Amino acid sequence: MSSWSQFALDANGREMSTTMALVRMLTALLKDTVLGPRIVPIVADEARTFGMANMFRQVGIYSPLGQLYEPEDLGSMLYYREDTQGQILEEGISEAGAVSSWIAAATSYSVHDLPMLPFYIYYSMFGFQRIGDLIWAAADQRARGFLIGATSGKTTLGGEGLQHQDGTSHLAASTIPNCRAYDPAFAYEVAVIVDEGMREMGERQSDVFYYVTVMNENYAQPGAPGGDVDAVREGILKGLYPLAARSDERAAAQIQLLGAGAILGEVLAAQRMLRDDWQIDAAVWSVTSFSELQRDGMAAERLARYGEEPQHVPYVARMLGGTEGPVVAATDYVRAVPELIRAYVPRRYVTLGTDGFGRSDTREALREFFEVDDKAIVMAALKALVDERTIEAQVLRDARRKYYGDAPVPAASWQR
Repeated sequence: MSSWSQFALDANGREMSTTMALVRMLTALLKDTVLGPRIVPIVADEARTFGMANMFRQVGIYSPLGQLYEPEDLGSMLYYREDTQGQILEEGISEAGAVSSWIAAATSYSVHDLPMLPFYIYYSMFGFQRIGDLIWAAADQRARGFLIGATSGKTTLGGEGLQHQDGTSHLAASTIPNCRAYDPAFAYEVAVIVDEGMREMGERQSDVFYYVTVMNENYAQPGAPGGDVDAVREGILKGLYPLAARSDERAAAQIQLLGAGAILGEVLAAQRMLRDDWQIDAAVWSVTSFSELQRDGMAAERLARYGEEPQHVPYVARMLGGTEGPVVAATDYVRAVPELIRAYVPRRYVTLGTDGFGRSDTREALREFFEVDDKAIVMAALKALVDERTIEAQVLRDARRKYYGDAPVPAASWQR
């Protein structure tokens, strides 16, 4: 894995988006002498948006007739280059056409006895919601490959209108049995997931495909915790691992904060606010897949019904079992996504999500509107602690005045 993703494992605070990280990994994989020829990059029409223009020169865009025209950007270094030997499939503004090409490459291992590894990169809103029936058909054909939902979530892509705001693709993905769906926040998480996907589909010949959501928001990318990605690999793949431990063992009030994808940064900010403003100690957990956690919990329930392996405990319950305090989860998707694991969370569980229509403005404004920003997470945490009678209700009232003043509570995002 270090040969194509070391920059992600040792990011050391470099700013980049997870979309940029994924494209850099894909570019490195294309250079591999063994695996490279089997990689199939596919886009509908957003290659430059996703930072894939460097691939035009590296591997070219496939055209059976070659380049029959002079591209308008011919004078630029990364001009639009079509070639009979091109490797990128650029299907124009047609998600149905692009995913059909993905299906062809994803099933070539069985149809042509020629294993390929396609990566279809697209705006995540234009996947399961727009061409979901074709993705279901791919699942039925036991497709193997990666679907990359870029510019994912409701708040990561401000300014382009409601049609681009994806709050439900992970909910749809959770219904497809052989789809492994992940919502990573950091580049090293993306690297681990892609590495496992290639091993599962390539080495172990499993009939699964991966849906990975990535974002266009640039922020400082940390290296793997403790510099040891192997220590968190299992948690990343199973869907949950501790990211930031408690900071004050003497604090009377404790709480567990779960964050995913675009909102994990808000959760980390909320941890600092709880500590600095209210002397409350919070641990932060990165949730890379609510659907994988749900499936693990369902498997445990099923075994218990038949009297098998009574000692098996759902992974999320096992991980949170040794902690204290309520659990608050926040994501960039509708609340139904974090609600997938409610049955397996061992204590009071509060979920925040992006239900309703959003207003395309700044990311900060959108997150405040949907009540998934750091202030809303702090308020949810304090309310949970009040309900547990761990802190006084006056703390919650003081927090509302501090963060929101005396303004009346607005209608919920799904009511406006």
